[in-house]
Amino acid sequence: MSCEDVNIKDTARAINELTCLYEVTRALSTAPDIKNALTEILEILSVRAGMERGAITILNPKAKELQIEVAKGLSLKAKRRGRYKLGEGITGTVVATGEPIVVPRIGSDPRFLNKTKSRMPDERDELSFICVPIKAGDVAIGALSVDRRFTGENALEDDLRLLTIISGLIAQSVKKLQAEHLEKKSLLEENRKLKEALREHHSFGRLIGRSARIQEVFEMAHRVSASNATVLIRGESGTGKSMIAKAIHYNSPRAKHPFVTVNCSALPETLVESELFGHERGAFTGAIQAKKGRFEMADKGTIFLDEIGELPISVQIKLLNVLQEREFLRVGGQRPIKCDVRIVAATNKNLENALEQGQFREDLYYRLNVFPIYIPPLRERKTDILLLAEHFLEKYTKQNNKSITGISPSAIDLLIQHRWPGNIRELENCIERAVLICDEDTIRSHHLPPTLQPSKTIGGRREEGSQSLKERVASFEKELIIDALRKAKGNQTRAAQMLKTTLRIINYKIQKYGITPSDFKTPKEAVMQG
Repeated sequence: MSCEDVNIKDTARAINELTCLYEVTRALSTAPDIKNALTEILEILSVRAGMERGAITILNPKAKELQIEVAKGLSLKAKRRGRYKLGEGITGTVVATGEPIVVPRIGSDPRFLNKTKSRMPDERDELSFICVPIKAGDVAIGALSVDRRFTGENALEDDLRLLTIISGLIAQSVKKLQAEHLEKKSLLEENRKLKEALREHHSFGRLIGRSARIQEVFEMAHRVSASNATVLIRGESGTGKSMIAKAIHYNSPRAKHPFVTVNCSALPETLVESELFGHERGAFTGAIQAKKGRFEMADKGTIFLDEIGELPISVQIKLLNVLQEREFLRVGGQRPIKCDVRIVAATNKNLENALEQGQFREDLYYRLNVFPIYIPPLRERKTDILLLAEHFLEKYTKQNNKSITGISPSAIDLLIQHRWPGNIRELENCIERAVLICDEDTIRSHHLPPTLQPSKTIGGRREEGSQSLKERVASFEKELIIDALRKAKGNQTRAAQMLKTTLRIINYKIQKYGITPSDFKTPKEAVMQG
């Protein structure tokens, strides 16, 4: 070959290399995302430099493991198999040492592990393998590797030089991708911890209530949680229906999947269907793009339909179809969408009356009423009032950095006597207000809101200003005994010791004033609230 032929060949190679580098630079600057850019670079190497296979591998610094991020000429299964520990095989060695490795014929090099199983035995003696580190400063964060047909040692040197330049160009992109992976892993771990915390927070062991009726509610909710049965929770506003719904979900096999709440009474009638089932682009004025509904968002999880008695009849029909067929249509859609969703519904409405008045469909009622749970109002479980009040006291004392240690007997009396039309939600608001205005170490009756203050007669008793001396003494004595029992957690012997009297006298006074010592045995639990 003449010198002129050699020069022409070298010039052609140089032009090809420059073209290759230009296209790589353009891919890095114009591709919509990092992975697309890296994939395009491997395609460029295949076309411009004759590479048969190529891969960009990045390092997970925490696991000290390398994994193929993008590849050319490798199947998805082959990519998944391409994992290397630092120092393992050629790729692991290149990243561990930060030095490139060129293997003229992979069949004769024992370091070549062929983990991807993509090279056939009959072609290994014809293939060369070039692997160069991708560095951020002096630290290798990944590797660029390629296969090509062996055409001589000189060609391999030229390829090594080109790949080294390209690895330098893509280093910043790989560093960003590595950071994204670490951030994604961190977010996944944080998400896992949050889900565990949610499950713990909504565990049945953290629901409070000692009365027989609320314990029956907890038992029923616990039993149904393991199934996929539709649950209908009934009870007055503020009794804790949403807390029971969450406890059912987070103690079910669906706990790792979404819990989606829909307040049916808060949605305008014109938007209910779109919110529940979603809509297609152009389905109505303002629908500029398709939107998922709550049922799609809750896929494989639980949808909680609060205040379901307020659903319009037109939407009730479509909800019935979802319950029967487990599929629905978006507003303006033509293709049925399957949904794997558990339904928990709640209402404070008398659905039987609504049936008679034609406001609620009978067939939907029976579809929802598979496993009914009724939560009694707070006035029907007075033994739970003190437990809830002391929990809220602890909660808001911490939130407001106060040092309030208890509730006075007179304040407890007012709490017990009140009928609590707003149930647990009203009780929580009442205690939060008392904590905010209390400047002592004890919540007293005058710290409670006006709605709880005594009128001239309460339960047949005159207010303090019109009591006789004997009545005032008895009232004071009762308060002292209640206060001692509260501090002693219901232990009568310890209460007698605190008051420096005998157990016999304490027992007599307890019976005389109708005090129940067990009311003051407060467990350290969280609370069920509305």
